[in-house]
Amino acid sequence: MISSKLPKVFYGGDYNPEQWDEATHQEDLRMFRQAGIDIATVNVFSWAKNQPDEITYRFEWLDQLIEHLYESDIFVCLATSTAAHPAWMATRYPDILRVDADGRKRKFGGRHNSCPNSPTYRKYAEQIADRLAERYKDHPAILVWHVSNEYGGDCYCDNCAAAFRVWLKQKYGSLEELNRVWNTSFWGHTFYDWDEIVPPNNLSEHWGENHSTFQGISLDYARFNSDSMLDCYLLEYNAIKKHIPDAVVTTNLMGFFKQLDYFKWAKHMDIVSWDSYPGANTPISYTAMAHDLMRGLKEGQPFMLMEQTPSQQNWQPYNSLKRPGVMRLWSYQAVAHGADTVMFFQLRRSIGACEKFHGAVIEHAGHENTRVFREVAQLGNELGALGNTLLDATVNAKVAILFDWDNWWALEKSSGPSVALNYVDQVHKYYATLFRRNVQVDLISVDTDFQKYDLIIAPVLYMVKPGTAEKLEQFTERGGTFLTTFFSGIVNENDLVTTGGYPGKLRNLLGIWVEEIDALLPDSTNRILLKEQVGVLQGEYKCGLLCDLLHSEGAEVLAEYGDDFYQGMPALTRNRFGQGEAWYIASDPEETFLDGLLAYICEQKGISSLLRAPAGIEATVRSKDGKSYLFVLNHNAQTQQYHLDDHKGKELITGKFLEGDISIEGYGFQVLELA
Repeated sequence: MISSKLPKVFYGGDYNPEQWDEATHQEDLRMFRQAGIDIATVNVFSWAKNQPDEITYRFEWLDQLIEHLYESDIFVCLATSTAAHPAWMATRYPDILRVDADGRKRKFGGRHNSCPNSPTYRKYAEQIADRLAERYKDHPAILVWHVSNEYGGDCYCDNCAAAFRVWLKQKYGSLEELNRVWNTSFWGHTFYDWDEIVPPNNLSEHWGENHSTFQGISLDYARFNSDSMLDCYLLEYNAIKKHIPDAVVTTNLMGFFKQLDYFKWAKHMDIVSWDSYPGANTPISYTAMAHDLMRGLKEGQPFMLMEQTPSQQNWQPYNSLKRPGVMRLWSYQAVAHGADTVMFFQLRRSIGACEKFHGAVIEHAGHENTRVFREVAQLGNELGALGNTLLDATVNAKVAILFDWDNWWALEKSSGPSVALNYVDQVHKYYATLFRRNVQVDLISVDTDFQKYDLIIAPVLYMVKPGTAEKLEQFTERGGTFLTTFFSGIVNENDLVTTGGYPGKLRNLLGIWVEEIDALLPDSTNRILLKEQVGVLQGEYKCGLLCDLLHSEGAEVLAEYGDDFYQGMPALTRNRFGQGEAWYIASDPEETFLDGLLAYICEQKGISSLLRAPAGIEATVRSKDGKSYLFVLNHNAQTQQYHLDDHKGKELITGKFLEGDISIEGYGFQVLELA
């Protein structure tokens, strides 16, 4: 568990009492107790309040706040306050301000406006983290340390340019090697001095977000930018650990956030935490996939749901209210996928600035007689009753989907073959197919141990890093099933094409070679024609986006294209490899095709669905100490029926014993301790 001081699912969220008077703060504490709130994240944006100049620190207000919370039986997640630098810092030390992709230097304002390679920012951020840790190292209220907040953005200033050159020297050692991996002989880009290298932005290699004339340069700058922010995090992390070696230190991630390689970051986080903000039209499967990614960042360890809104957001185009029951349902969805906390942004609504319409536990009405507060209090009571039952329970999936930030960056900076190719969307298509079948999935990195899985899926594995093909061959040879798709095995870790025919280093495993890749227009499709029935698949199915024109080199051809000049060429192949098999889907097929194919593969591998249920019923299992807990969530507004085939058990919230045919109310939730 995160802390033995609070042996239950943490319940609380971000609290900013510096925006309020003392009477309001005391009223908040009363309502927090009523709602079952037991942890508050404080000091997130208080750098200006804490440090009015270079040498003065004022923590007395924070002393008082932490004491008030602790006296009210509310623990603390203490932030370092470095998410927004003070105005005096920007005025006196302009190196702290970022330069954007168009070469414009920012002014003070907003947040996430600090250059990660600014010596000033690094100096003062490390210092305040050090002082906070020294001051509060023995305070019993503090359970978690929260570094900065939602790291993101990029910078192209002179400090970043100089740091980029140092980063490149450490990575490549020589200009000769750098010129080779960047393929600078193209367009006469050869570098003869390190100082000739400039960051890739709209003044140099880029034109817009996803266009680059030199993908190798852009890929390395994406890596560098992620590493630069990670270095900033580590400065504060180490400052805290110097005073409190056993501190639990984290920072809040943001799901599928493109700019930072979260697999790399997670190695330096004591627990992963993240902020979940789906919109009203976000597929439920997408939110589930994001939770599974957060769990996968640390090899299946539980994570913290650091933020969600109790009611509505403020930054989307249309900020719909969560319907009655949905906040509770989505909170339990996070727990079902591995969260050991349920926390909100925010505990009291701000009255001004850009988040005054962001939902909160305590609304602008200022009292507990609101729908939102009643729902929050209900959930707080339930989590209190559950105690430590679910803490540290794990998800034991037999299916994994490979996800890789380098692949994402390189794939979407590529000039061609199609602007419509979106990596996360492709990953989600395969995840959603398994989600609809209630098959549990881990999202893993290429560094994960593959052998604990029965099926590994790697949609659009454009980049094959060193050792990955060999790991996949070993996995398949020992009996695993591997599935990948069109536009895979194209480049190495430097975004250089592996010559000799696609899919490069995956060619031996897949038993095919790809000659050409056709990009279809948005309204154009081809057909996949099954040569024989595969499970429930038979006849023909639509496909589009990209079509690989491939040849078999020993792989069994199960389906062919139905149209165009490549009619009759393979569209679906299966290659027997050792005791396992490797599948290749040569185009982007319609949903029905994926449903049927993955159902067949799962059946062949003995990977069964957790539950027989209508659409919109989600099921997961977490296990602990020899016990299994089945979570059933109804994402429909209407009551539904589902059936427990081989299971029965006690429902933990109500204490009822359930088996056979079971009803679950609209937006309802059940968790069964299986007998």
